[in-house]
Amino acid sequence: MNQSLVDLHEIGILPLYYNADASIVKKVVQASYNGGARVFEFTNRGENAFDVFVEVLAFVKEHLPDMGFGIGTIYDAATAQKFIDAGTDYIVTPCLNPAVGEVCQKAGIPWIPGVTTLTEIYNARQAGAEVVKLFPGDVVGSKFVKAIKGPMADVKIMVTGGVQPTPESIGEWFGAGAYAVGLGSNLFPKEVIAAEDYSWIEKKVAQSIAMVKAYRSKVK
Repeated sequence: MNQSLVDLHEIGILPLYYNADASIVKKVVQASYNGGARVFEFTNRGENAFDVFVEVLAFVKEHLPDMGFGIGTIYDAATAQKFIDAGTDYIVTPCLNPAVGEVCQKAGIPWIPGVTTLTEIYNARQAGAEVVKLFPGDVVGSKFVKAIKGPMADVKIMVTGGVQPTPESIGEWFGAGAYAVGLGSNLFPKEVIAAEDYSWIEKKVAQSIAMVKAYRSKVK
């Protein structure tokens, strides 16, 4: 299995973030790394997202070489190929588009597609996805994850959307059988970014990882 997917499971959280200012993104990624994160998703949500991604990826490769830095919010194969050519470590999509999976397979990088049904999970796996992203998690619910693990015991589900960095929320999702969780605005509140309080982010990331570890050691 790809190292980024191994790290995703081992650490248990995938921080995800977008900002049009590359210097801010670098500081957020650095703080996340300092807090223990070894995978990070930059979301493709702005006009200059590609340029920011390229600049931050170069920073990551130089200063944080053991961090997997991927791109999220990719809808089509052409955009996926553009980021693959730029050097992304993996691609995360909000929905299931097998054409994106195809270009990722050709490039030998992981593809984590968004799913909300058992059929989509099945089709994603058939198309080569080792890990799928359940989105939006808070709408679909943890009971869905638990139910899916019946017919598909070996499925690897990363839950994104509505996951809180609290022992209750972490316990709920990992208790249901989540492979990992994606955390965005709860790790990077706007007011914290505005105040440039990157030590807060570092601590919040570290706390979230510790919660996953604590839950897993409790249920062993």
